[in-house]
Amino acid sequence: MKFDFLNHEGEKLSGRLEIPSGTPAASALFAHCFTCSKDVIAAHSISKALAEQGFAVLRFDFTGLGNSEGDFANTNFSSNVEDLLAAFRALKEHFGSSPELLVGHSLGGAAVLKAAAKLEDVKAVVTIGAPSSVEHLTHLFQKELPKIDAEGDAEVVLSGRKFKITRQFVKDIQEAEILSDVKAFKKALLILHSPLDKIVSIDHAAKIFMSAKHPKSFISLDDADHLLMNRKDANYAAQMIASWGIRYISHEAAERPKLNEGVLVKSRVGTRFTQDIYTKDHHIIADEPVSMKGDNLGLNPYELLLAGLGACTSMTLRMYADHKEIPLDSVEVKLHHSKIHAKECESCEEEMGNVDRIEKKISLSGSLSEDQKSRLYEIAEKCPVNRTLNSEVKIESSNV
Repeated sequence: MKFDFLNHEGEKLSGRLEIPSGTPAASALFAHCFTCSKDVIAAHSISKALAEQGFAVLRFDFTGLGNSEGDFANTNFSSNVEDLLAAFRALKEHFGSSPELLVGHSLGGAAVLKAAAKLEDVKAVVTIGAPSSVEHLTHLFQKELPKIDAEGDAEVVLSGRKFKITRQFVKDIQEAEILSDVKAFKKALLILHSPLDKIVSIDHAAKIFMSAKHPKSFISLDDADHLLMNRKDANYAAQMIASWGIRYISHEAAERPKLNEGVLVKSRVGTRFTQDIYTKDHHIIADEPVSMKGDNLGLNPYELLLAGLGACTSMTLRMYADHKEIPLDSVEVKLHHSKIHAKECESCEEEMGNVDRIEKKISLSGSLSEDQKSRLYEIAEKCPVNRTLNSEVKIESSNV
């Protein structure tokens, strides 16, 4: 859900609050990387993963970035820390309790270390590719430093975008101290860093780790790049943070509904279309795409319908092939749903209006004879879900 709040200058900062299924058991803040936005892959993936574990997670655009108000040229590292403190207060006011987990990526990691030293209620801190010295940022615009010093500012290009860097910005990051704060605070710390990070070297992670007191942990992000642009790297980091975070804060995963049979679908509070779907043993998410003003967190209803038919078809073929000892290696079922006019359907009983059409294409692999393939294609039409969709279905609705 959209979650805007004011910074210390009264400017509106644009935020996104991820709400878990059920009542949030804890809340967390995510700080993005330098000149990034709240929608960078790492911020998006990690926030979603924490929400799955019952955390409410606020990620937001720092002043002058993304959809937030303010001029980037007037900001610095200290103002980023102030933005974090403002986000902390806004989240505390919203939920009535303080966020206990701070997560920061790159410069955002340095910012959460600085902010955490000012926030007693924070129990755990996570950094991803964070510098141990904020002055390290100057290597991104090293050539422009003489001009900035002489003229007061300079326009630099970072990640293909132009930003104005001022003398006060440089002075602020040169004076910022991180490691002394890390040495002082008594909070659980998790450091994630790639040994191949070309923007912030692994040496920075070592310095942060050595400065911190226990409990502290380190996870190598292997061959990941600094921004975690490969979604698998972002998802891995997300899973590790979610699992680690639960250990160190007063958090209980959102309680799952207890079901003995059937399916329960619950709309997620604070979202437009997101639905949590429960069975006795499983939980999945349904949603609509962004183009339909959804959050695209899961399959849409028709995709779920097609998925059920495709899965049933493949399972039925596997059961038959195993029973008849047919050398079937794998099955691939491609499905597509559309609506056509009844007049376009020669085999349909309806003569007027629109008719739902599902196209199902089955691919079989294995050392199969033509007779075996032909028989398997016949069996595919006998799967239970296929039969249900082709038969008369009566839906009985009631109000509880």
